[in-house]
Amino acid sequence: MTLDTYTIIFIAAVLLGIALALVGLRARSRQRLESKADRSGEPYVASRDRPYMKPPAKAGAGVADEVATATTAVAGAVLGVAVKRGPTGPADDLQRLKGVGPKFVARLNELGIARFEQLAGLNANEAAHLDERLGPFQGRIARDRVVEQADYLARGDIDGFEEKFGRLG
Repeated sequence: MTLDTYTIIFIAAVLLGIALALVGLRARSRQRLESKADRSGEPYVASRDRPYMKPPAKAGAGVADEVATATTAVAGAVLGVAVKRGPTGPADDLQRLKGVGPKFVARLNELGIARFEQLAGLNANEAAHLDERLGPFQGRIARDRVVEQADYLARGDIDGFEEKFGRLG
């Protein structure tokens, strides 16, 4: 064997180790975690007097949530701004939106959309990007005026919704 063969074997072993570590982390992220940390829903933002404090863990937090929280902390510390997190709480019944059925809701949930506030907060570019990722439901956001409907329901304006879109089912 030459030095090149040993190098290839070493690189293959390192890649195998990384792959096994990722599989282990993925399995770990599926576990429900219990935490007594702050559950106020406010994002953690580091400040000059506490730049290295660990962000509070959330119940049920997985690796992706930990990365998002850490990214929020770094962005707050580096940029000196408060970073806004997405809506928290239980998922809304997105099927209340006209033209949105169970399969459409399942696709939205796959893309991380579970609340009216998330849809209502989309600007034109974000709505277009989401629409591109909807697969067989592409075009439905604009055609069914989903963002506009979600805005009414996110604000709790049932009368305004029913006046514009008809009776809620």
